[in-house]
Amino acid sequence: MTINGPAPMLLGFFMNAAIDQNCEKYIKENGLEAKVEAKIKAIYKNKGVERPKYHGELPEGNDGLGLMLLGVTGDQVLPKEVYDKIKAETLSLVRGTVQADILKEDQAQNTCIFSTEFALRLMGDVQEYFIEKKVRNFYSVSISGYHIAEAGANPITQLAFTLANGFTYVEYYLSRGMDINAFGPNLSFFFSNGIDPEYSVIGRVARRIWAKALKYKYDANSRAQMLKYHIQTSGRSLHAQEIDFNDIRTTLQALYAIYDNCNSLHTNAYDEAITTPTEESVRRAMAIQLIINKELGLAKNENPIQGAFIIEELTDLVEEAVLTEFDRITERGGVLGAMETMYQRSKIQEESLYYETLKHTGEFPIIGVNTFLSSKGSPTVLPSEVIRATEEEKQAQITTLENLHKVYENESSEALKRIQEKAIQNENIFEELMEASKVCSLGQLTDALFEVGGQYRRNM
Repeated sequence: MTINGPAPMLLGFFMNAAIDQNCEKYIKENGLEAKVEAKIKAIYKNKGVERPKYHGELPEGNDGLGLMLLGVTGDQVLPKEVYDKIKAETLSLVRGTVQADILKEDQAQNTCIFSTEFALRLMGDVQEYFIEKKVRNFYSVSISGYHIAEAGANPITQLAFTLANGFTYVEYYLSRGMDINAFGPNLSFFFSNGIDPEYSVIGRVARRIWAKALKYKYDANSRAQMLKYHIQTSGRSLHAQEIDFNDIRTTLQALYAIYDNCNSLHTNAYDEAITTPTEESVRRAMAIQLIINKELGLAKNENPIQGAFIIEELTDLVEEAVLTEFDRITERGGVLGAMETMYQRSKIQEESLYYETLKHTGEFPIIGVNTFLSSKGSPTVLPSEVIRATEEEKQAQITTLENLHKVYENESSEALKRIQEKAIQNENIFEELMEASKVCSLGQLTDALFEVGGQYRRNM
């Protein structure tokens, strides 16, 4: 699972859900269903509130794992020693990624809610918790260049800003006394692949720079030196005119990623330029990966284009350009110093404007958009259906939230006070967030942290 938005709170909900799923497995394996169900009914009967339920039919192939404990958590129905054991085992195995990298949120995505300093602290608290609880398979942050590219940055700027952000996290975590070899493997990266030739070597350059820095500057071990990265094909390169052509662009971008040895890949659906993808368009997007991996012979060979002149030349040129950008950031006081003067945002906006200008003048040819138009002029395609939640679904969610507030009214009040106390005392907030997310809603947690951490205000 990939977590976006207000990450520390959502991560608490996710971790508890993973733990509760394993609690449910334990309950079924030991024939405790009737006993547990009686406990849950008693909790809601005493509160005089309807227990939350899943609305609609389960998707085909889904066994409903996790629904047994809907409205409660495992520690309310199982002995403490049993729950603690399940929790420890789950945390050691659970897999996922926190994608809400606060630095790119400020630089490119405009989804910050806390002050940058407090948000960075929360990310550090998450990583400290991961080290303490031996969470080895979950990435505490996916240092994201994708959103920097989607906002308009060219491939060099995307890569330079993203790697610089990564080194900022390294420096911050080290300043808090964490061991580079303990947190290094919990870091991952996320890049966009566009059409430009530089994208064909983005992973090679990233791995070269990261490995050198972690080995020679930070004396990290071989595991921490390994840069793991995910690629998503470029949403920005999808166009509402001649949308069928988008699959061609996505296929070429996927080839870049696979030949460059990305760790994982997301291929966009061709209709994302106009609507939420349909089941049919998602299958086509997935087929792009499957056909490359299963049918294309050259892709079955690791590093199929290694040693080619253009690849080696591009790798050296892109690395040099990234290091030059590092110098510009350093001159402005590093990543955080540059953010104070909005350097990153300004550069992204300038490059976005340059791209749009070239697109509108036709100097940058886009087939079916500004050149080689169809006989009909390649008009924008309108979606046949736009997927939205129904009013009934909306009201059901509001009712569930209101019931949650009623059931855990006293417990949530105490939990929120404990979170704020941890923040004031400069202790680890995430550990308390894990407990509070059992009885509080996302809005309650966010409001409580606003009072001690401050709301985000853009530096103008």
